[in-house]
Amino acid sequence: MRISAKADYAVRAAAELAASSSGGRPVKGEQLAEAQGIPHKFLENILADLRQAGLVRTRRGAEGGYALTRDPSEIAVADVLRAVEGPLAAVQGTRPEGLRYRGAAARLPEVWVALRANLRAVLEHVSLADLAAGDLPESVATLTTTPDAWQPH
Repeated sequence: MRISAKADYAVRAAAELAASSSGGRPVKGEQLAEAQGIPHKFLENILADLRQAGLVRTRRGAEGGYALTRDPSEIAVADVLRAVEGPLAAVQGTRPEGLRYRGAAARLPEVWVALRANLRAVLEHVSLADLAAGDLPESVATLTTTPDAWQPH
């Protein structure tokens, strides 16, 4: 699976907003960009997607900026990814449950559905609060301890 720069930046910016949310004050886009090393113009487009998805709100003015619309514990990494990239698993723009193949590939839609289920098992169980606190759920942290988890294949 390939994680685009847009998806990576979106999750990093959302985690930064979660970490900054304790005071309830909005965070400037420039501050988010600098904190995470994200190009500011690119980040503004990402934040617009997050706003359109209802995850982020904006406030104008000197005291303005960006803030999460819900508590960070209620926003999963999956929510952020869907906001900027669409469904977690799509094959040529089609959800896997809608695919039909013939012959030797007939069971391939089941593989894509299983892949989506595994993505959900991780991405829907890690919240922005988890990231901001640096404390992953045990089920996710355990996956990183398998002998070949960090090895490229």
